[in-house]
Amino acid sequence: MINEKYRDLKQLSQKLSNTYQNNHPFPSIYIDDFFEAPFLHQVLNEFPNLEKLKDKIYYTNPNEDKFATKGEKDFGDNTLKLVHFLNSQPFLEFLQELTGIEEPLIPDPYFEGGGFHEIKPNGFLKIHVDFHKNKKLKLNRRVNFLIYLNENWEENYGGHLELWDKDMSMCVSKILPIFNRVAMFSTTGDSWHGHPDPVKCPIGNSRKSLALYYYTNGRPKNELDHKQENRITTTFNERKGLDSPKMKLYNKMINTAHTIIPDTVIQFIKDKRNK
Repeated sequence: MINEKYRDLKQLSQKLSNTYQNNHPFPSIYIDDFFEAPFLHQVLNEFPNLEKLKDKIYYTNPNEDKFATKGEKDFGDNTLKLVHFLNSQPFLEFLQELTGIEEPLIPDPYFEGGGFHEIKPNGFLKIHVDFHKNKKLKLNRRVNFLIYLNENWEENYGGHLELWDKDMSMCVSKILPIFNRVAMFSTTGDSWHGHPDPVKCPIGNSRKSLALYYYTNGRPKNELDHKQENRITTTFNERKGLDSPKMKLYNKMINTAHTIIPDTVIQFIKDKRNK
């Protein structure tokens, strides 16, 4: 599955760990041609039309407009082979050394929030930090691993993964989601990221990716404040002067709700809305 030049994962993690751990605005890296292209094409061929799936998630609100799978039941044979390897001991050990995370990394076999993601033309995902606690596993989210599946993706289509400074003052890095590019980064209380502007690809095309998340049992206390550590929902933030007043009002309502309503209730309401 993995491109021959990257198959020695031990050597690769040692080579890239310093770059990853010291990258700005937060620990991150992307690698091109990470997988054997013929194999990844087979995975792409198994990508379902998420809009037509009976059991899917459709996020639609001022912060996001995207589709996602639920679990692994809609994965084909090659996709299953891929994700099971990415959740295996050798790959976890690679991520462990690359990221410098001391606690043992744990995969999520339920793909909570992960799996196939699809953004149709004019879809978007505003800048956010991810949920910090997996509601099913009760573990702490630490690493995102994203595989992009977009052939012939042009710069003017947009859909870049944007990494923003910790104070949300500026976009520090933009990563075009081209085929066989993987992006990975550590998730903390200020790892602001997203693709906030509407995707401009032609009708009939879409921004496709496969997402896997990794967890630990506990995390360093300096990564989150005590109000954040058990949050099971995503936290969105507006770009100053770039996002709509409607989004700002919506997020103010959501954040106010978090102070008086348990996260589990808010997540239940969101799940019902997104079905």
